Amino acid sequence: MTDPLLSELLDLALEAARRAGELLRDGRPADLGVAATKSSPIDVVTEMDIAAEKLITGFLADRRPDDGFLGEEGASTVGTSGVRWVIDPLDGTVNYLYGLPTWAVSIAAERDGETAVGVVEVPMRGETYRAVRGGGAFANDKPVRCRPAAPLDQALVSTGFNYVATVRSHQADVAQRLIPRLRDIRRSGSAAVDLCDVAAGRLDGYYERGLHPWDLAAGDLIAREAGALTGGRPGQRPSYDLTVAASPGVFEPLQSLLDELGAWHD
Repeated sequence: MTDPLLSELLDLALEAARRAGELLRDGRPADLGVAATKSSPIDVVTEMDIAAEKLITGFLADRRPDDGFLGEEGASTVGTSGVRWVIDPLDGTVNYLYGLPTWAVSIAAERDGETAVGVVEVPMRGETYRAVRGGGAFANDKPVRCRPAAPLDQALVSTGFNYVATVRSHQADVAQRLIPRLRDIRRSGSAAVDLCDVAAGRLDGYYERGLHPWDLAAGDLIAREAGALTGGRPGQRPSYDLTVAASPGVFEPLQSLLDELGAWHD
């Protein structure tokens, strides 16, 4: 890597994600409960989400006080450096609450509005995914690539469901109509992990409606740097309306089918 700023941002993201991952893995209380709810009574926040975000933002602000922040649990500052950190301190909170292993720390660094660095730490797998724009994607320092293209009817695709009942009802209808057109569907409960699984060749594709910037910023970059294609509705970037990531060859037919099925609206 020849850009010293990107090298610095990557090193900081890796260290912040490592520290937060250790806090979440080793510091989880036996009596962990819900600290707050967001979009619905089942869209939960735990005390550990809040503690992990404070750890990450404090670590980064100490070292780069002029940067901006956007965090799921409320961190929001503009900054003056042209760098903004986009943070999901605990992606997969419900999994974490129940003691399931699929959860992650997701940290991305934007430079002048474009994601330049992404790190996803998956502590219960012992995996650290990272990417710098134009530099490829890595898991535990080994390069990763998405799967070779498969016919859509042989594609393994993951998705997620919203916590608002009326929204998830439509999402379930889309999934029901999609399943016969695929090899199968998975639902991990963590968008960041799903995007990294596309990057690592464990999935042929992934889609979801309702993602926020902190859910997808790091994982989207990692998937793209591993050779996957990402987008939203045809011709659009990933967004709250729809995020799609898949191996080339799977991406376009999956994206078109999702658009036809109305996966981009409630």
